[in-house]
Amino acid sequence: MKIDPRIVASHTELTGIRRDFHAHPELGYEEHRTSEIVARKLKEYGCDVVTGIAKTGVVGTIRVGNSPRAIGLRADMDCLPMDELNTFAHKSTHKGRMHGCGHDGHTTMLLGAAKYLSATRNFEGAVHFFFQPAEEGGGGGRVMVEEGLFDKFPCESVFGMHNRPSLPVGQFAVRSGPMMAAAGRFDINITGKGTHGARPETGIDPVVVGGHIITALQSIVSRNISPHFPVVISVTQMHAGDAYNVIPESAVLRGTFRAFTPELITMIMQNMERVAKGVAAGFGAKVQCDFQRGYPPLINNHDEAMFAADVAETIVGKENVNRNGGLVMGSEDFSYMLNACPGAFVLIGNGGAEEGSPSQCEVHNPKYDFNDEILPLGAQFFSRLVETKLAPKS
Repeated sequence: MKIDPRIVASHTELTGIRRDFHAHPELGYEEHRTSEIVARKLKEYGCDVVTGIAKTGVVGTIRVGNSPRAIGLRADMDCLPMDELNTFAHKSTHKGRMHGCGHDGHTTMLLGAAKYLSATRNFEGAVHFFFQPAEEGGGGGRVMVEEGLFDKFPCESVFGMHNRPSLPVGQFAVRSGPMMAAAGRFDINITGKGTHGARPETGIDPVVVGGHIITALQSIVSRNISPHFPVVISVTQMHAGDAYNVIPESAVLRGTFRAFTPELITMIMQNMERVAKGVAAGFGAKVQCDFQRGYPPLINNHDEAMFAADVAETIVGKENVNRNGGLVMGSEDFSYMLNACPGAFVLIGNGGAEEGSPSQCEVHNPKYDFNDEILPLGAQFFSRLVETKLAPKS
């Protein structure tokens, strides 16, 4: 790997920053401590700093020369509402909050790039560092765009990056076009007829109805949608009853669905309602379905995706960059920025497949941890994007 010695020299500092963020996780739109640290560091590095965008968002800017060209780099700052099960020294100090997705690492890598670019200034134009709140369901990317992010900080392209457990350290993956799925969530409220647990024949059991609906929903993926289109429907919650000997009056199913086009999302919702109501009617029960669309699909601009791959190859070599990375069923609100400005989202290997790796599990796992080994690599990639895109004209 070809990493500038100045970035390598900051590895210990970056590790300390990342672990401090990990120990003090903050939920979406509550990233006050994180934002304050980010703003302070950016000012120390010599960046112009604007705070308060999307409540807790921060933007740092470095401008070199008079060129009107500009590039945007984005990192997310929020944590997940979950308990951490790790026991290392930098584990979360807040119950019910954990950096279980690596946003602490993303933020730190972007700070590393800001420090390096502020010192070297080997480009012509402006680079804007977007530190975004509330990626985990809060839509902070959408709010930043709606509050005029690209009007205040015009960019010809914008780039984001996410760590990928199981992708080896030193590797990158990207793809042109759709890369991450659109998301939605649902509540299926089932109304039956409550009765004594010893006399089920006198009621309509919503738990049984719910079980049949859960099974039937999977027929949508296998029988209503072409196998050429990846789709996921996951029931993640079922709630009913409070007593051992009472068949409840009602039950509720909740979960998520994912696909890569708005049209498929609409088709999923229509078929889910049809299936749920049909199954319930067969048992004499009633159903009310409520759907909420989530983030739109993340769609990379072809030219910018290939540019990002070119840049990654200069650092880790052609053999370590996958230009046709797999589709990801997870969703990402960087999609809103890509809908407003051409750009690309890249995956950086976090490791995890090898024995003894700091991250031997997926993101959103209570034992996950970002791999500090890749902090300089991520900072170098962000920096090289700027130096290549905004290379001074001879």
